[in-house]
Parts: sequence; C-alpha cells; structure tokens
Amino acid sequence: MGKILDRLKEKLGESLLASHEFRGDETVVVGREALLEVTRFLKTDSGLDFNILMDLTAVDYLTWGEARPRFEVVYHLYSLSKNHRVRIKVPVEEKDPVVPSLTTIWPAADWYEREVWDMFGIRFPGHPNLKRILMYEEFAGHPLRKDYPVTKRQPLIGPKN
Repeated sequence: MGKILDRLKEKLGESLLASHEFRGDETVVVGREALLEVTRFLKTDSGLDFNILMDLTAVDYLTWGEARPRFEVVYHLYSLSKNHRVRIKVPVEEKDPVVPSLTTIWPAADWYEREVWDMFGIRFPGHPNLKRILMYEEFAGHPLRKDYPVTKRQPLIGPKN
C-alpha cells in the first residue's frame, strides 16, 4: 500500500469502503456520509496536505451490467507541498443522486459541482448556487447520462422581450 492509503486507513478505518493503488495512483472509495470527514482530513493533516481540488467529475455505469451503484462521483486531489495526489470515489445510487458539497472545504468545487449537476443530475446539498452552468436553464434532462435520448428535441428559446 502507498503512504496515503496507509495514513487514511490508520486514521479513518471503517470510513473507507475500499482502496487500491495502481501505477502509483492511490484511490479510496468512501460513502457519501463520510465524504466531508475524509476530505477535511486530507486537507488539514500536515502529513498529507491536499490543498488543491484538481478535478471533480462523475461516471454513469448504466451499461456496465453489474450490480453496482449507477453513478460514481470522482475527486482528484493534489498536494503542492508533498507533491502527491489521490483519487476519491463516492458511489451514488440512481434513486437518490446526492453527494454533500465540498465548497466549504475547497471553494473551487463550485463550478465542478455545477457541471456534474448539469450533465448528470447529481445534487450537492450545501452548494451556494447549484444551477446549470453549461446548458440553458430550460434544458430538459442531463445529457451525459447514458439513458439520455440523444435524438431528443429541446425547446427553442430566444431572447426575452
């Protein structure tokens, strides 16, 4: 195991659902109820010091055919002082696509979370302004979901009079 995973297991134990390392990249899987605790620890622990949220996205596993949650929200963190990175994955059920907002920990999460909401329909309670960022407000649906009908016609909108 890598040093990041060892430190996380030592400190957070049961909060981690799974972890692995592949080609130097360390990944942890956590439930949404533990996300805030885990990310606060990653940012504030002096031995880890993950001060940058590099990316936040989602994956739709609809067509995988496995018994697994429909979505996963994926975070990539980086530490400038320690020169290391970690990936955090949060499984998200289709019935309740909700993950707590990280905007209070990393303000940079703001637009990333808005993009995931816009494209996948995953909500982020606690977000200060969760609204569409790429599509227009009247757009129906979330176009990066695997079940989004690609031939669907959207309402035409024009300038407001």
